[in-house]
Amino acid sequence: MSQTRKKQIQDRRLAAQGGKYDVAYFAKKHGLELKDAKRIIEAHGSDRDAADRSAHRFKH
Repeated sequence: MSQTRKKQIQDRRLAAQGGKYDVAYFAKKHGLELKDAKRIIEAHGSDRDAADRSAHRFKH
């Protein structure tokens, strides 16, 4: 198994465990600036659903 594949598996496990959102990924996913994405993630911690809802409300 290649290093890249191992890294992908580890990343998926972290995401599945409710690990912290990556700020750059979150910002890109929701079309936000990094500072706004960071503020939302800090406010909601590892609660991805709440962070996603907040980002959706922030954009609209």
